[in-house]
Amino acid sequence: MEKLDAKMADQFYSAILSLKTKEECSAFFDDICTIKELQDLMQRLQVASMLSKGMNYQEISKETSVSSATISRVNRCLNYGDGGYMTVLGRLEKNE
Repeated sequence: MEKLDAKMADQFYSAILSLKTKEECSAFFDDICTIKELQDLMQRLQVASMLSKGMNYQEISKETSVSSATISRVNRCLNYGDGGYMTVLGRLEKNE
């Protein structure tokens, strides 16, 4: 897998952390992503949430129309990744 440029990644993550409201986040991501890229990111988070709640691939695919390959990739990240999904899902759950 190709490595991220550390300086560019630092700038990108700092930019995201500088956003203060949902409106600012929406404006930034609308500018930086295509509609398809944004939809894909949103779907992956939705799939991660569904997997963490114990839903199976077939249920998720039926409800979201996401491919089993994408579901598998998200599941792999949930189980063997760096914990990003779990951090976000845990914080979202606390805020509900």
